[in-house]
Amino acid sequence: MEKSPHLHRFHITTFGCQMNLADTSTLVSILTDSGFRRVPDEKDADLIILNTCSVRDKAEQRVIGRLGELRRYKQARPEVRLAVVGCMAQRLGEKLVELAPHVDIVLGTDRLFELPQVLARSNGSAAIMTAFGQQEIDDFSPVKETDYSAFVTISRGCDNYCSYCIVPFVRGRERAHSSDHVVDSVKRLVDEGVVEITLLGQNVNSYRHGDTDFPRLLRRVAQETEIPRVRFMTSHPKDLSDELIEVMAAEPRVMPHVHLPLQSGCDRILEKMGRGYTLAHYRSIVDKLRQYLSYVSLTTDLIVGFPSETQEEFQQTLDAVEEIQFDAAFMFRYSVRPGTAAARLSDDVDEAEKIRRLSLLIKLQQKIGSQRNQREVGRIRRSLVEGVSRRSDEYQRARTEGNKTVLFEAANLSPGSVAPIRISSADAFTLHGELVESS
Repeated sequence: MEKSPHLHRFHITTFGCQMNLADTSTLVSILTDSGFRRVPDEKDADLIILNTCSVRDKAEQRVIGRLGELRRYKQARPEVRLAVVGCMAQRLGEKLVELAPHVDIVLGTDRLFELPQVLARSNGSAAIMTAFGQQEIDDFSPVKETDYSAFVTISRGCDNYCSYCIVPFVRGRERAHSSDHVVDSVKRLVDEGVVEITLLGQNVNSYRHGDTDFPRLLRRVAQETEIPRVRFMTSHPKDLSDELIEVMAAEPRVMPHVHLPLQSGCDRILEKMGRGYTLAHYRSIVDKLRQYLSYVSLTTDLIVGFPSETQEEFQQTLDAVEEIQFDAAFMFRYSVRPGTAAARLSDDVDEAEKIRRLSLLIKLQQKIGSQRNQREVGRIRRSLVEGVSRRSDEYQRARTEGNKTVLFEAANLSPGSVAPIRISSADAFTLHGELVESS
């Protein structure tokens, strides 16, 4: 594909979730196939790309700050092109160029993979494309995130419209890849050396294509491919079925980790959030997971300070977290997302009170996380080696079946190796262990 004669090297920064990381991997592959070369430092790039997130205001503010920092590259070399793609580009469109006039290209979530074509026909004016429905969903296949792992997107968009969430507005309605496309993609990735894949969807277990729902798709991937390790995220409690739990219990290649956002422990708040389940229903899912699986790691998302949440209702969330005993949690204070149903509500919980509640929740979960990790001590976990520890090159880093990070004395194992590691100690965030020699 022809490209601008001035554009040869690109740098891309990704903000946000695993879906954005998957999109970045695909975009990098498309650009590389189009003759571009990725460079590790943006100062050496002719094309600078920000793949953005809109799920919280803080994520957007980070992008706006980054855009301000990037202005110096345009001033030093006017031929440099700056592209903003993804969720924030979808939400703001032309307003993004008003905020940052030095931005050249704005591509929404359905259009970001058209970047090479946009560059080829660029006439120097800003290109803004945010229309949905321009992409045939099976047109693009997943690519490796690392030499040994990959995200495989099975659906795009979301139909849930939770009252606080911007995702359906920036990702569009839910559209599913065909099950054959998913299975064939996994087979190809295995041929390329991938040993672990993560099936991705905004609501992964609402997947349906023809007669294939998510449990059937998961079973097909486990039985029809040679992939050693399969993960999936993110699950929605209203769609997590008994059949899915049965598949997890029956298929050893499916890793025993479920990320299941609770969001609140109060039924009234859950209803105002539009979540479609009660705390009792959520607890029943957890009970079934722990009944049918000999081991399962359970993680979650939690929001404090949702409009009208009282202290008593926040306490219900603390009580639920204490009762359910999550292995880990992503915890946030509520922030208004323009255009959502909750944005019409009064944001009446004081910011200082939100911070106080979040601090209490984090403190509780850290205690529980540490206790849950202590249960790992003495167990042998088959762990996927990811590389050298960020703390010290004397240790290697791996990830257990339950998606927990474990550090062990460096044994020069190649990233992508699966090694038995006996857990010797733990804190709230990390396991420590020793390699078990093979017999």
